Amino acid sequence: MTPTIYPALLGHGTERLACQDPTLYAILEREYQRQSQVLTLVASSSVVDPSVLSCTASVAVNVTAEGYPGRRYHAGCVEVDKIEQLAIDRAKVLFGAQFANVQPHSASSANEIVMASALKPGDTILGMALNAGGHLTHGAKVSFSGIVYNAIGYGVGNNGMIDYQEIRRLALLYRPKLIICGTTAYPRVLDFARFRAIADDVGAKLLADISHIAGLVVTGIHPSPINHAHFTTTCTHKQLYGPRGGLILMGRDHNTIDSDDRCTLSESVQKAVFPRTQGAPILNNIAGKARAFAIASTPAFHELAARILRCAQALAETLKGRGYDIVTGGTDNHMVIVDVLRSRGITGVVAEQGLEACDIVVNKNRIAGDNKSASIASGIRLGTNTLAARGFESDDVAVCAALVDRVLSSITPISDREFYLDPRVQAEVRAEVHTLCAALPIGVYAGQVLPSN
Repeated sequence: MTPTIYPALLGHGTERLACQDPTLYAILEREYQRQSQVLTLVASSSVVDPSVLSCTASVAVNVTAEGYPGRRYHAGCVEVDKIEQLAIDRAKVLFGAQFANVQPHSASSANEIVMASALKPGDTILGMALNAGGHLTHGAKVSFSGIVYNAIGYGVGNNGMIDYQEIRRLALLYRPKLIICGTTAYPRVLDFARFRAIADDVGAKLLADISHIAGLVVTGIHPSPINHAHFTTTCTHKQLYGPRGGLILMGRDHNTIDSDDRCTLSESVQKAVFPRTQGAPILNNIAGKARAFAIASTPAFHELAARILRCAQALAETLKGRGYDIVTGGTDNHMVIVDVLRSRGITGVVAEQGLEACDIVVNKNRIAGDNKSASIASGIRLGTNTLAARGFESDDVAVCAALVDRVLSSITPISDREFYLDPRVQAEVRAEVHTLCAALPIGVYAGQVLPSN
């Protein structure tokens, strides 16, 4: 391509920020250094490819473009129409879908949009309960999903696994208009075909939220819901390593006529995105989505997804071998859920804070049957998206697990929120973390190392 002034524009922006707003620039620089020097084991985090970052910092942000490609309410959309159509086309190919809407601002808004397209206020929905591993938007009472709709929650059995017979019983009892399958803290494979059979038995629509497993889905490591669910939603940042944003997909049901609206399900979704719930799309983020979809279709991304799973299983097995109670006994995806209260007599919030003091970042998480509040919790949720993107392998993850164990085993709890951790342990673990991170820098993505200069 012929060189243009566009790269210089981005570089000038960085230089201008550093010169004119050194306070903000310094904060951003410190955040980059923090990410580079800590072990991030947060299941909802990932490392965005620099080319995606470039898209999100692009001039597409300057364009207002309410509507859809070729049907805008503003002029000046010739090029951004191409960006959005490219993102749509790439999403459909990547997921094997027949319909894609790339405008949702997040997976939460994507779920809200689907519900707005398929439901009326007060309709019954059936989703996974929050303390069993579900998401706020799947029916939690503090979310729009539990306020606007009559939300019924399903849980897991004593083994921590989804009980499909119980879901079917609840579906037959409450006759929901929408069943939601998808989780935020469930480490096992979801049987989308079985969910669809239950939905069909009660005349419900099925929404699959795959925000946490989208990368495993597009690489075939986890089964796809596209032709089982009426609607599939995901975010684009967790396991697709793209910008913050949402995505709605449909398969064989996209042309099904919605009896209430007398239009197809995909047409209902289009109207529910714009104008019902959102205005102008965030076009620079849509450019970032298009780039992320292209990366996710490469052989290197397939290897990255395989590494995510290898690392998670190594993490689960190593911690299990050190005496930790792993919810469901292991994992089929990137998540490892640990009952730290049973394993080490400390709460999730104490474990989270103790590990962060040693530059290991996790999040507290309630587990099934938890009698602790969400702000305290009995467990922690670990994930390997970021580690895999940095190039960590199973042996490296075993070292991470040993460091996690050293911290948690050294904590003396004082209360549900207070604890004592020997400063020497903290200093020693931090030093080991920094050494490990220096060997596997943040600039590694899908096996490609960024130049150091």
